[in-house]
Amino acid sequence: MIKIKTIDSAHKQDIRIPNEPFQLWGRMIPSYENEAWHYTVEEFAPQNVSEMCFPDEDYDYDSLAKDHVFIGAYDGDTCIGLAILADDWFKYMYLDDLKVCKPYRRQGVGKALLDKALEIAHGRNYNGLYTIGQDNNLSACLFYLKMGFIIGGFDNHIYFGTSQENKANIIFYLDR
Repeated sequence: MIKIKTIDSAHKQDIRIPNEPFQLWGRMIPSYENEAWHYTVEEFAPQNVSEMCFPDEDYDYDSLAKDHVFIGAYDGDTCIGLAILADDWFKYMYLDDLKVCKPYRRQGVGKALLDKALEIAHGRNYNGLYTIGQDNNLSACLFYLKMGFIIGGFDNHIYFGTSQENKANIIFYLDR
């Protein structure tokens, strides 16, 4: 049985679970009309589907612990999922990272991590959570919407001048 718990300093090595590949199979295209966000989905042709893996982070628990909360999903003693929350200056706590090891995906682990994250955010008097998803990580964007997040913004300039300049960020908010 998977257990969700806050990661303390005795288990700080658990925040270093590696990133794993995911498919890039489409793009979310947000639009803002009549003071509301909408979106369409563009699925890539099969020959344009690819795989991506974010570089592993070098998280330092001791330097981050003062303004971050680490939540782990555990199968026995093994951390198989991670959510990292960061304090922010406005009324939403930032979901800085969310990842689930590939064999455990699509089993409710991400939802359980988000439920705990939202509980922590509310306990700290935040309205909810916000996070960022790259528009071409369609699985992540659709997951956030399925979990009750709404689109709250779009940044198509952030990657200009980088190797990722064909991407944009979608900002998601969760109030439930």
